[in-house]
Amino acid sequence: MIRRLIDERGPIDPGTDRRGSRPDAYEALARAIVGQQLSTKAARSIWERLIAPFGGSFPPPAELIATDRESLREAGLSWSKVGFLRDLAERIENGELNLQRLAQLPDEDVVAELIQIKGIGAWTAEMFLIFHLARPDVVSTGDLGIRRAVQLAYGLDDLPGPGDLERIAEPWRPHRTLACLYLWRSLDNTPA
Repeated sequence: MIRRLIDERGPIDPGTDRRGSRPDAYEALARAIVGQQLSTKAARSIWERLIAPFGGSFPPPAELIATDRESLREAGLSWSKVGFLRDLAERIENGELNLQRLAQLPDEDVVAELIQIKGIGAWTAEMFLIFHLARPDVVSTGDLGIRRAVQLAYGLDDLPGPGDLERIAEPWRPHRTLACLYLWRSLDNTPA
């Protein structure tokens, strides 16, 4: 089925291939937190309001920690997300989370470290593996877009569960990330 998607849609244009598109690990995780459960447009708007007082750049951990929580909230963040961003910044600042070391770890260990941060779950960690670390063999079994695309591509009556998706994705190894990119792309109705 993935071969059919590749044949139908053609190669993924390097200009739109977002693997590795978030070069700064701290900012990648912060953006993931900000964007959780939001449309891309809403997340972008909140992100822009969040960074505006910092000269258009996301503040370093110490500066974020020193920032008044209410001013972070005024950017459009929920109180939970304010807490999640502060937890991320505090863990980096106190050395509990070494972002440079993450690139040296196997995928499972990266996920295990990241889910210790408040507000970061398996899905966010998997997106970090794909879009920051550009890991080649990641499948996010909890991603609704991938599950829906698999349902359509394989003609399934129901959304596959995580275990089903893991089984279906096994033949895609060692390029499951690329397969996911094609699956996400298959949901886009615009021509390739």
